[in-house]
Amino acid sequence: MGKKGSLGSPVNDIKLRKGMKVSELIASMDRIGGFSGQHMVDGIKITRRMLSDKNSFNFLSFPADIISTGLRGPIASAVKYFDAIITTCGTLDHDLARSFGGIYNVGSFEVDDNEMHRKGIYRLGNVFIEKDEYGLKVEKAFSSIMNDIYKSKDYKTEYSPSELICEFGKRIKDNGSIIRQAYLHKVPIYNPGIVDGAFGTQMTLFAQDHDFRLNVMKDEKALADISFDNKVTGALMIGGGISKHHVIWWNQFKGGLDYAVYITTATQYDGSLSGARLTEAVSWGKIKERARYTTIDGDATIILPIMFAALDMI
Repeated sequence: MGKKGSLGSPVNDIKLRKGMKVSELIASMDRIGGFSGQHMVDGIKITRRMLSDKNSFNFLSFPADIISTGLRGPIASAVKYFDAIITTCGTLDHDLARSFGGIYNVGSFEVDDNEMHRKGIYRLGNVFIEKDEYGLKVEKAFSSIMNDIYKSKDYKTEYSPSELICEFGKRIKDNGSIIRQAYLHKVPIYNPGIVDGAFGTQMTLFAQDHDFRLNVMKDEKALADISFDNKVTGALMIGGGISKHHVIWWNQFKGGLDYAVYITTATQYDGSLSGARLTEAVSWGKIKERARYTTIDGDATIILPIMFAALDMI
């Protein structure tokens, strides 16, 4: 092995052996030097440091599509390691549908979507969902739980999205549910785009003939308070869109995130937020110049289970 010089540490070969643990594999990849693999190793190190920093308030953000996959399981298990979640309406949809017996199937990207439509099958990437396993399941689950909330002695007529989601988590019986795990571990789920999906549609219909109001500003105030009340903050962000942006947006008001790990498959060359690398957020003051951060290019359904296993997040 060569000496460390001005070019940095030398690349080391990965040493594989039978019966190797994931943590041992990641340790052997410490100086892989190999493109996205090195960024994943760096991301694991930053996440470990972030979670071990007792002064850091840590966010987990992700979009809905991955909750249609088996990644729902690791994310539900990881909820307890974070202080707040920011996600999208579809997460509630998929989590509710699957908590109430919705069956999602392994499919294919290459398929005749006209035929799928005629058969009443939704395609989400290479996940196939029969129509009644999604919309009908969400409708029944929402109706059952929302009516129970409405009839309870603690019903308030006005809820913030995080308060309402907490009430749902209290009543979901499936411990594999992200919403349920967030309730059990007192981790608020902030959902700034809560009307953009089946859950939001059901809320709209419910409000037409019930005394029910949604106060989205209450959650925005809570996020502002987190920003101003915590000197140190961190985030593991999976995918872009509103969930990622809400994390970095509110953190700019405290001078930026101190720790940040971002997993994405998007390109930065269309100027999108999903494609924007974390270094771009530094220019906005959403991540501190001296922060520990990295962007990992790759599919979260591959990367995240490895990261969580290496971090013993079970």
